[in-house]
Amino acid sequence: MRFAQPLLLTEQLRPCERANTFGAIVRLWRYRLGGTIEPMPGAFDLDHSMRCKGRTRLDEVVAELATRQHGVVARRQLLGLGMHRRSVDHRIAEGRLHPVHRGVYAVGHEALRREGAWMAATLISPEALLSHRSAAALWGIRGDDRARTEITVPRALKRRERLQIHRAELAADEVTTHDRIPVTTAARTLLDLAAILTPQQLERAATEAEIRRLGSPTSLAALVARYPRRPGTPAITELLANRDIGRNITKRELELRFLAFLDTHHLPRPSINHEVIGKEVDCLWPDQRLIVELDGFATHGTRRAFEQDRARDRALAVAGHRVVRITWRHLTSEGHLVADQLRRLLEQRAAA
Repeated sequence: MRFAQPLLLTEQLRPCERANTFGAIVRLWRYRLGGTIEPMPGAFDLDHSMRCKGRTRLDEVVAELATRQHGVVARRQLLGLGMHRRSVDHRIAEGRLHPVHRGVYAVGHEALRREGAWMAATLISPEALLSHRSAAALWGIRGDDRARTEITVPRALKRRERLQIHRAELAADEVTTHDRIPVTTAARTLLDLAAILTPQQLERAATEAEIRRLGSPTSLAALVARYPRRPGTPAITELLANRDIGRNITKRELELRFLAFLDTHHLPRPSINHEVIGKEVDCLWPDQRLIVELDGFATHGTRRAFEQDRARDRALAVAGHRVVRITWRHLTSEGHLVADQLRRLLEQRAAA
């Protein structure tokens, strides 16, 4: 049953093409099911034997593979589909394949989005993974506008233009795929970043990872125990000990997170930074007389701010308003509970 679709595809071919094309399509289908495409032993010029007028059936198979890989393919994959080396070189000469790295090509055009550039970097070796700052950008926890892409491989490779190559043996629970790109897990990415970022930059990246709820098979604490002598381990240890994740998030960032949180849980949006009895409140539902104050460490982290906040809460309560305080950690760690509580508070006053 797995190969029903390839069989149907071959029925559309001429009898002389069918036998040769079947192997290429089956190999591609296995790739789509999670396998790899490697050179076919004793490969012959399948492309020449399949050629009709204009574009060949093999071109269509290659185009589908490129679509799944953000517009790029590796030479070993083309050979694995049955394309002869001469056919690969012919397509390069014709401008149908555009070299990105040695043995890696953009299909059809040279312009690649950043996902294509990342994928191309990982295709230079079957064992290459996106890592460090490039992995952080893929995960969305830290921007990276540098021209070079960072990858990690288990054995030394020659230097490549536009690539920064790291060498490390990674455990199976430290690697994954995201958006079909082989990459280090979020936790492993943070461990790698810890060796090259400042403590503040690392904390921001860790906060973003937690806000995005990026899970990993292994925790940061487990990786610290696994690699006690890695350059980034002391920074991660300090980050975990001080519980600094979320410490430097700004008020505006917290407001945007809260609005997105409300949208996700289908709760009505409040008025933002509204004035009530001469005091500016973060979020107000006037009909329900409900106020939510968003507590970030940057604006509420001192003892004086703590006392002032409680005095404000009392004054607002006397004026007939209910005040609820929510932190970024509530949103990220107790999101469903917070959403349920807010929904009940809004319904209570609406029904009164």
